[in-house]
Amino acid sequence: MVGNAGRQTLDMSRSPTGWRLRLNDVDQHQLTPILERVAALCFEPGGHALITGASEVRRRFLDWGVFHVKHEFLDWWRRYRRALRQRNALLRGRGDGEHFTVWEAELESASVPLEKVRQTYATMLEAHLKPIAESLLSELGSIQLVYHGGWNPDKSLGEILAEQRDKDRELGYTRMGPHRADWRISFEKLPSREYLSRGQTKLAALACVLAQARTFFDSLGEWPILCLDDLVSELDTSHLARVLGYISATSSQVWISSSQAWGGADVPGEAAMFHVEQASICRSE
Repeated sequence: MVGNAGRQTLDMSRSPTGWRLRLNDVDQHQLTPILERVAALCFEPGGHALITGASEVRRRFLDWGVFHVKHEFLDWWRRYRRALRQRNALLRGRGDGEHFTVWEAELESASVPLEKVRQTYATMLEAHLKPIAESLLSELGSIQLVYHGGWNPDKSLGEILAEQRDKDRELGYTRMGPHRADWRISFEKLPSREYLSRGQTKLAALACVLAQARTFFDSLGEWPILCLDDLVSELDTSHLARVLGYISATSSQVWISSSQAWGGADVPGEAAMFHVEQASICRSE
C-alpha cells in the first residue's frame, strides 16, 4: 500500500488466538493504525440495507467516512459511548440526580462536536452523490440526502436528557443522542424509498458507496480500495456499463467478484480477470 509516508507493508495472519497484524514489520496491537492507513470500502449483496435497512447500518457507513476525514471523531465517539454506557447503567440502577448530571453533561459535551462533524460530512457526501446518482439513476431525477441528528435541535441534549430521565428509567435505556441519528435519501421523481425496485435500491446504495469514495479522495488526495461483491446481479447491461465506466475513470484499486456472466457489458481494457476452477485461481487470457 502507498500512503503519505511512501510505500508501506501490511501483513495479516490468522492464528488460533486471533489475528496478527504487522505494519512495516512492526507488530500492531490495535486496529486503529491499520484502519487509518488501509481504507477499504466494501459493497456486498446485502448492500441494499444501506437504503432500506436499520438506521444502525447508515450510521456505521457515515461514521466510516467521518473517521477517515476527521480523526478527532474517534475520541468524541469513544467519550460518548462511555458516557452512554454509564447513564444506561444508572437508569437500570439507583443512581441519584448528581450522578445523572455528571454523565449527562459528558454526553452532551461529546455529542455536540460529534454531531457537527457528522452533519458537515453528510453535506460533503451529498455534493458528490448528486452527479453519481444522476449518472446511474437518471430516470429518477435529482437526489437529496438529509441527515437527522439524534435529538430535537430546538433544545440542548442536556435539557432533553434531564426531561426524559424518568421515562428513560422506566425503559432502561437512553432514547436520545447521536446513537439515534439517521440519514435518508429521496429522489425527485420517487420520493419514497419503498417504491424503489430491487435493482434501483442496489444502484442507490452503490451510488452512496461511490460518493463516499470520491469524498475520501477529495479530502485525503487518494482513493480507498473498492471491493464490490456480486456486482452483476440485479443490474442490466446498461446500468452495469455506467457503473464500470465511473469506476474505470478513478485511480482506485478495485476488486470485483461475480458468480454470473457479465451479460455483455464491456470490461475495462486495463482490468485483469481471474476465475476460480477446482479451488484454484487462474488468470483469464
